[in-house]
Amino acid sequence: MSETTLQEPTIMSEFAASMAPSSSSRPVPERSRSSRLVAIRERDYDKSDHDAMMKLYENSVSAVKEAEIFQGKILAIETDFVAVDIGFKSEGRIPIAEFTNLADLNIGDPVEVFIEKIEDKDGRLIVSRKRAEFMRVWKRITQSSEKGEVLQGTVMRRIKGGLVIDLLGVEAFLPGSQIDVRPVRDFDSFIGKVLDVRVVKINHPYENVVVSHKILIEEEMAGQRAAIIQSLEKGQVLQGHVKAITDFGIFVDLGGVDGLVHITDLSWGRITTVQDFIKLDEEVNVVVLDFDQEKKRISLGMKQLTPHPWENIEERFPLRMKVEGRVVSLTDYGAFVELEKGVEGLVHISEMSWTQHIKHPSQIVALGQTVEAIVVELNKDEKKLALSMKQLEPDPWFKLMEKYPVGSRHLGIVKTLANFGAFIELEKGVDGLIHISDLSWTKKIRHPGEIIKRGDSIDVQIMEINVEQRRISLGHKQLIDNPWEALENVYALNAETEGTVVRNIEGKGLIVELPMGVDGFVPASHLSQSPVKNITEKFQVGDVLHMKVLEFDKENKRIVLSVLEYLKAKDQQTIDEYVQAHHLPSITLKEVISAPIPKIEFTETDMFLDFTPEVPLDDVMLSPETEPSVQKESLPE
Repeated sequence: MSETTLQEPTIMSEFAASMAPSSSSRPVPERSRSSRLVAIRERDYDKSDHDAMMKLYENSVSAVKEAEIFQGKILAIETDFVAVDIGFKSEGRIPIAEFTNLADLNIGDPVEVFIEKIEDKDGRLIVSRKRAEFMRVWKRITQSSEKGEVLQGTVMRRIKGGLVIDLLGVEAFLPGSQIDVRPVRDFDSFIGKVLDVRVVKINHPYENVVVSHKILIEEEMAGQRAAIIQSLEKGQVLQGHVKAITDFGIFVDLGGVDGLVHITDLSWGRITTVQDFIKLDEEVNVVVLDFDQEKKRISLGMKQLTPHPWENIEERFPLRMKVEGRVVSLTDYGAFVELEKGVEGLVHISEMSWTQHIKHPSQIVALGQTVEAIVVELNKDEKKLALSMKQLEPDPWFKLMEKYPVGSRHLGIVKTLANFGAFIELEKGVDGLIHISDLSWTKKIRHPGEIIKRGDSIDVQIMEINVEQRRISLGHKQLIDNPWEALENVYALNAETEGTVVRNIEGKGLIVELPMGVDGFVPASHLSQSPVKNITEKFQVGDVLHMKVLEFDKENKRIVLSVLEYLKAKDQQTIDEYVQAHHLPSITLKEVISAPIPKIEFTETDMFLDFTPEVPLDDVMLSPETEPSVQKESLPE
């Protein structure tokens, strides 16, 4: 791109003057122009004038090139265009819209134009004043980019990703990332402002310009950055502003140098989210914890500017002090309560209630809830603080001993059945355990569901209250006298009796219910002389048997009986009826009498002894309103 000014000789001046309209009338009619042209043609010129004119014409034609700027003169001002002479064989026409100061335009005024096309389809020269102005500015912008000069531009408007700036009359793009060293969140605040910028990219085919304001700030801060890094010392306190927030901490701008405050160094207290703790652009004071000059990494801290919260902790939170705090965390074993920033105490699950068996702290407290507690333990070295909520009130167990003395009788509700017994509710929140062995004097119970159901009312007697282990032992059979003293006379050795089959123990024998509600055991070897296979098929529950007492053990509460010993004193008809009723092999009275008394093996009667399963202590404490976590068993068939 170049710009050319043609110095016209006398002949061309005459030509231009002849074409120019008179001062008395504007614009000049086309007919008037033609008359002047004819007049010029009719003049007599000598050969030298002719040669000069031809030379000038050839030079003018060869000098005009497309995409260049030329200096011309205004020949005429028409309604929709301005005619301009640039010394070419034809005049150029500039659209009237490209002139904003029409009132100031005069014939003969100089004007710069850009040659867009030497000839259009009508043979006319296409020029543009506006394009000439743009190209002059574009040249200035290009030169400033090459030299790295600083230009000034006015922010015009906001677009996606940045701002549009008026740069010497050309629209340039200022990306949002190049506005400032700090993240910019309000682009609209820059509209109308004049900014110093530097051209960082030019796209010539599309005539796009990208500028940066940030690069100038960074250059200005480069010296500050070097000075700050050189003067850094551990423990130095600096001031900065929050530049960025992440999940792991914040970045603080110290004046050209960024440092990281890790989330663990923001506060002595617990921080859920960094965004809730601090805001962008907030001015903060920080202390230098560590720095690496080679990697230019600076570790900063904020909490270190305040005293450690555990200093003099024993003075602020002495033992037995009543405190108030906010629940900040729940675990399976308890709740952490924040008493002040950096000081948290644990309320163990066992310290939440005197009367409820808590499975999870969410049954009592919720996150964010304000609670009261008592300081029960303080370990300054390990930074552990134990709290208790239940100790805000007196231990109800001492009152329970007064309300439920040992030996007193009460009515309760069956709440839960377990394989080792039944939990009985004495009052809301107060449960006791009847062990399976304390349900009946005479029944051999495999599961408490055999005689009681959930929701049943049952009379009980207080057997024991263990304050230390937090359990109440109850009894049901103790409500009546021990019948085994009287049973000893009724079921003496060789006494005859009858009983009803209540349970079959395959391969072992039968359990029968005797008069007075006591259970007895008939070994399989005393049901028949021949081994009895499939006892369940031969002897049905509800069958009535006649038997003789072989053994009465008051201490172990055991009665062993024999059908064969009973039949020895009976006739053959009785034996036949028994054999037929139970589909047993035939046997004669003589064989029964001569048969020795089968020896009772211990394994035949061991299942008949009192069943006393081990009871977990945790399951006999004052139970919760919900069921305690004990093993449930299905009821026996």
